[in-house]
Amino acid sequence: MNRTLEASIHVGLSILLAISCLLILAPFIPLLAWGIIIAVAAYPGFKKFQQWLGNRRIVAAVLFTVLSITVLIVPAVLLAGTLVDGMYSVAAQFRDGVVLPPPPPRVEQWPIIGGPLNKLWDLASKDLTAAVKFLSPQIKAIVPRLFSASAGVGLALLEFLLSLVVAGVLLGNAHAANQVTCSLFNRLFGSRGGEFQDLIGATIRSISTGILGVALIQAVLAGLGFFVARLPAAGLWGVLFLFAAILQAGVLVLIPAIVYMFAISSGVKATCFLIWCIIVGLIDNVLKPILLGRGVAVPMVVVFVGAIGGFLSMGIIGLFVGAVVLSVGYKLFLAWIEQGVPDVESL
Repeated sequence: MNRTLEASIHVGLSILLAISCLLILAPFIPLLAWGIIIAVAAYPGFKKFQQWLGNRRIVAAVLFTVLSITVLIVPAVLLAGTLVDGMYSVAAQFRDGVVLPPPPPRVEQWPIIGGPLNKLWDLASKDLTAAVKFLSPQIKAIVPRLFSASAGVGLALLEFLLSLVVAGVLLGNAHAANQVTCSLFNRLFGSRGGEFQDLIGATIRSISTGILGVALIQAVLAGLGFFVARLPAAGLWGVLFLFAAILQAGVLVLIPAIVYMFAISSGVKATCFLIWCIIVGLIDNVLKPILLGRGVAVPMVVVFVGAIGGFLSMGIIGLFVGAVVLSVGYKLFLAWIEQGVPDVESL
């Protein structure tokens, strides 16, 4: 009886300690998870980079961190500059009393949205202030959300910068980190520990290249089209397209851009922009099978559900973390079904 009571107390204290540790680490879990994902995905390239530097591990890790932060900050600064310039331009137009040009006649003939859009556009071309007052209820509802979204983007950017630092530290201590993970997986899965460890690494790299990599390529091509077509706030359109492409819904960003170009540009220019957008939208059908074929294939529905669920639970960074985590869980579940549960003795 005394031994049973003592064992129960030990188990209860262990559970209490584990819960306390999780509560303390809870604010840092997304940061650590994203840092681990970056480190695992970048490790093959980092290893080559380290060899190129004469196997100087610390130097390679520091340079990797600095270069990664630079690659992240430069586009963010350019995007911020684009948004600020756009805001100054709009403010100058209001100050000078400049109004919009009247809508082209073909706008009214568009199905569904043609009539309301033509009416609002015509009102704005005659009296921009009246059009703003007409839309004031919608503007008042959207502005707080825009400020909240901007704060979320800034927080996510800061969190991602810190994650790059974490990834650099992990890559600089890759051998020690590998020994810890090997011990952990051997403890959890017994003799199959190494197999599950390799599976997780392969899945993370597959998703990073086959989903995030393709989305980034599409976003670069789409952004190039936006800049060439002189679409207002082209940088913002490119960022929106990147997030939509990760969710496998990039066409939802391309359609409004195409509609806008057909409304304000000549037919030839708008048609060329349409053809470019079609190429951008379809290029993932070519790249995804090639890049995903190099790693562990994961159904698109798993990536989509993971990205949506991650976004709802963790914000913008969850778009990436959710897709990777759910994909890893999916492959682990398949491996468990096909190969059976791990040895009981190892649990």
